[in-house]
Amino acid sequence: MDIKLRKGKADRIVLIDPLVLIVAVILGGVLLIDEYSYVPGLNLGFSTSSFIQKLLAAIILGLLAGRLFLYFHRPLNERSLWHGSVLMDCFRFWSTGIRTSLQNWRITFVLIIMFLLTAIAGIFAWQVAIYRYELGWFILYELLYLLFFVPYILAKLRRFIAILNGSKEISEGNIQNAIQDTGKDALSQLAGYINNMKAGYQSALENQMKSERLKTELITNVSHDLKTPLTSIINYVDLLKKEDLSTETARTYIETLDRKALRLKLLIEDLFEISKMTSGTVELDIEYVDVATLLTQAIAESNTNMGQASHVIRERIAKFPIQAHLDGNKIWRVFENLIGNAQKYSLPGTRIYIYLDESDDMVLFKIQNTSAYEIDFAAEELFERFKRADESRQTEGSGLGLAIVKSIIELHGGEIRVEIHGDQFNVILHLPKQRLIYKS
Repeated sequence: MDIKLRKGKADRIVLIDPLVLIVAVILGGVLLIDEYSYVPGLNLGFSTSSFIQKLLAAIILGLLAGRLFLYFHRPLNERSLWHGSVLMDCFRFWSTGIRTSLQNWRITFVLIIMFLLTAIAGIFAWQVAIYRYELGWFILYELLYLLFFVPYILAKLRRFIAILNGSKEISEGNIQNAIQDTGKDALSQLAGYINNMKAGYQSALENQMKSERLKTELITNVSHDLKTPLTSIINYVDLLKKEDLSTETARTYIETLDRKALRLKLLIEDLFEISKMTSGTVELDIEYVDVATLLTQAIAESNTNMGQASHVIRERIAKFPIQAHLDGNKIWRVFENLIGNAQKYSLPGTRIYIYLDESDDMVLFKIQNTSAYEIDFAAEELFERFKRADESRQTEGSGLGLAIVKSIIELHGGEIRVEIHGDQFNVILHLPKQRLIYKS
C-alpha cells in the first residue's frame, strides 16, 4: 500500500488513490457474484478459502493499478515503480532489521530459533490447509506474517539494539549523544530513563569539573598572592645575613629563616606550575633536544646539589645523541624531579639506576631505586597532588613532584607509569620523538 512518497529530502504523505479503491471494489464485487453463482438459490454456501484467494488477488491487482496510475502521473525524472511501494518498505524493514540483529549474536540466535519455530508452525498449517482444502487461509497467514509481523518484530529489535548501543556508549564515557526515541511504549520509556541517568551523570561531571576549576583558580590566586610577601621576606633575610650579627644564635635563626623561606618559595612555585598545567594554560616551547645529553647534565647537577650523598647513580644510556622534538626546559624539570625523588626516598647505601634508550618513534626512560619506606598503597595514588611515599613527612617535599612530571609528560603526548615490586620502585616514561600538535 502506498503511504508515503519521497520527493527530494522531504517526505510527504500520499493517500491511497481513489482508482485503487474503485478497482479493488469492482474486482471484489465480481468475485463475490462469481462465488454466489456456484450455489443454486444464491445461498451463503460458497467456499471461504477460494473467496479469500480471489479477494487477495483483487487487492494486489488494485494496488498494482494504483501504482501504475501514480507512476504515469509523475514527471519523467521522478518515476519509479519501487520507490515508496509496500514491497520496498517491507524489504527495507527486513534488510535493516537483519543488519541490526547481526550486531548481537545472542539476539541473532534467538531470532533464528523464532523463525524456525514459526516456519514449522506454518508448514503444519499448510499441511492442515491442504487436507481441508483451505489454502486461502494459509496464504493469508503467510502474507500477514511476512508483510506485517516480521517487519514489526524487526523494527522493535532495531530500536532495542539502538538503546543497547546507546547504553554502551554512555557506560564508556561518551555522554554527548542522547538515545533518540520518540515512541510511547516500554522501549521508549527505557530510552527515557537511560537519557535521564545520562543527564544526571553529565550534570555531576560538569559540577565536578567546575569544582576542580575553582580549586585550581584558588591555588593559582593564593600562590600569586603569597609570592609578593615571600619575596620581601627573602630579601630582608638576605639583608640580615649581610649584617654583622654578634651572636651565633642570631646567625642560626637567620639561616633557618633563609632555608624555610626558600622551601616555601619552591612549594609556591610548584603549586603555581601544577595549577597552570591543570588549567591547560601552559604552552610548550618545542625544539629538537638531545635527550641523552640533557639527562647526563641533570644527573651531574643532582650529584652536585646532594653533595656527599649515600646513593650512587648508575646511568645506562644506550647511545648519544638521542634526538626528540620536546620542550627542553620541561623535560629537564622531569629529570630533576625524578632524580631528586629517588635520592630523597631511597634506602641509604643503595644504588639508583637510570636507563635511557630509543625505539623508532619513542624515547624510553626508566629510573629504578629501592624505597626506604614501605609502600602500602596503589602506585596510581603517587600521581595525586600532595601524595608522598613518606606519609610521616619526615623528609622535605611538597608531594607535587610526580604530579608535575605526569602533567608534563601528558602535555608532550607521552605516557608515564609506576611499577612497584616489594621495595623496588620503578618510574617508566615513553616520550614521542615527533610532536604533531604544538599547542597544549
